[in-house]
Amino acid sequence: MKIRDVFATNLRRLRHEKGMSQEELADRAKINRTYVSKLETAATWAGLEIIAKLAKVLRVEPAELLKLPPSVTKRRK
Repeated sequence: MKIRDVFATNLRRLRHEKGMSQEELADRAKINRTYVSKLETAATWAGLEIIAKLAKVLRVEPAELLKLPPSVTKRRK
């Protein structure tokens, strides 16, 4: 799994867990909603500043957005 896909999956999952729309997340993070959509579909890269903004709004550590899902980690062992 590519890191961009991992980030996209985690971003989408965390946003859903917090009950936020893409628009709400984008507004709170002060970024464009279309950009959030592109991040969630792994269509574009996220810089460190964006990762930090999104993590702050989602109330997680930035590293949470880059962690491999447990199912992928188990397969690699």
